[in-house]
Amino acid sequence: MAVSKSNKKKQQCYIAVPSQIINSISSSGLQSLLLSPKRKNPSFSVKLKLLLNNPRFWVLFLFVFVFVGMLKMWFNFDTLVPFSQNPCGIFQEKGSFENEQQSSQLSAGAVSVGKEENGDEKSEFWKQPDGLGYRPCLEFSREYRKTSLDIVKGRNRYLMVVVSGGMNQQRNQIVDAVVIARILGAALVVPILQVNVIWGDESEFSDIFDLDHFKEVLANDVRIVSSLPSTHVMTRPVEEKRTPLHASPEWIRLHYTRKIRRDGVLLLRSLDSRLSKDLPSDLQKLRCKVAFHALRFSPSILELGNKLTERMRSKGPYVALHLRMEKDVWVRTGCLPGLSHEYDEMINNERKQRPELLTSRSNMTYHDRKLAGLCPLNALEVTRLLKALGAPKSARIYWAGGIPLGGKEALQPLTNEFPQFFNKEDLSLPGELEPFAKKASLMAALDYIVSENSNVFMPSHGGNMGHAIQGQRAYAGHKKTITPNKRKMLQHFLNSSLSETEFNAIILDLHRDSLGQPELRKAGRDVTKYPVPECMCNGTMNHSSM
Repeated sequence: MAVSKSNKKKQQCYIAVPSQIINSISSSGLQSLLLSPKRKNPSFSVKLKLLLNNPRFWVLFLFVFVFVGMLKMWFNFDTLVPFSQNPCGIFQEKGSFENEQQSSQLSAGAVSVGKEENGDEKSEFWKQPDGLGYRPCLEFSREYRKTSLDIVKGRNRYLMVVVSGGMNQQRNQIVDAVVIARILGAALVVPILQVNVIWGDESEFSDIFDLDHFKEVLANDVRIVSSLPSTHVMTRPVEEKRTPLHASPEWIRLHYTRKIRRDGVLLLRSLDSRLSKDLPSDLQKLRCKVAFHALRFSPSILELGNKLTERMRSKGPYVALHLRMEKDVWVRTGCLPGLSHEYDEMINNERKQRPELLTSRSNMTYHDRKLAGLCPLNALEVTRLLKALGAPKSARIYWAGGIPLGGKEALQPLTNEFPQFFNKEDLSLPGELEPFAKKASLMAALDYIVSENSNVFMPSHGGNMGHAIQGQRAYAGHKKTITPNKRKMLQHFLNSSLSETEFNAIILDLHRDSLGQPELRKAGRDVTKYPVPECMCNGTMNHSSM
């Protein structure tokens, strides 16, 4: 077989030798090695015999052996590879994922890179807002603490509640259920989670939340019981369906106290927004105590959620996006995904067939809704917003939410610009998600944990999860949370005459005060979304006292 000339050419190889070794050899020594004149040498066998019988040889051999071993420790020969069997080979840097993380099935575009290359930790994008010294502060009044003694000892009144919706909606209703029980001076039976019609999730309270922790944290505020006592089991609970929206504590006492005192058990359903957002100071603090302290996820959810968080953190800072791009979101909001004419027609037809799904303002056109900031951002708009706010291309992104209409195609603008793009399926090891399969509430809880722990969080649209995480991050020290100013920015998205530099400057300016800075709660707003000033004090005041 003929051999090409290129193969005959001798390949040149270079062996890396530490400079300390070179420097240790004097110039005269080098000259003697390189320039010594030729002379007749004795036979090899004679020289070898003399050498082996010379004790100085063995001393020198031992010294060289120890010296080389020490050099290997000092200069990390695994990196320098001076004596590699293949010195011309290409060396690849080891990844920093642990063994557990190396085996995870990451998405195709999610290539691991070193921390120096990924996230650009010095970028202004990762800079956190000034929290102005605000810290959690739950100092209850003397009267509240005094009343608590009688309430937690009570054995005659019991409040039962049935909460509905997704995990975050149920969470909000549980917070209000605790406050209503406190208002009525009743013990709260562990809330019943209604089976979700859309997802068929049959999870119970203890599947999602840590029940023992819930009881322990609220032990001085409201008595929590797992079930009705035997004295009340046969009592048919009085079901109340006429609770108005935003009912005040006075209304609740006036309409429910006599009933619960007479019958012993009161049953409430559909608590969503039934309790007023404007409550006395102590009850606002109780809301925060339930939301931020008592409602901890169950150990199994917390364990996996923290693992996913660490896998995201292992390469540096990361962004969490809550993307609201599912089919039902487009239908309910009266908006269009903008993927193609076919997808827009699909949404329009479903909305015509089921007009009751449209949540509000049915008289507005899609274009009017869009300009009013009532529509979720699509993937292209999220991408342009992140770029304008300074997100580096190497930023790692965790995206939470359901499968978007259009699947991977709908996410393409994001994945093209930010290839380090993960969700819980990408990060989990084989079999890790099996216990949570077909349980939407548990999956939502995992998204909640990873999003809440992120360096930067941004929802593409309002909603219970976005609001809850915004409040949690504020309470944790005002971690950076981007609130898209959709109403003001979308007109600039449609202005094709703007250069990229002009567009970025405008968008950045619009969001200077929407990055998670402390914001005082206004009337009608939920304290679990805006915990200042009822649940947080500045640096000159006392810290948390529960």
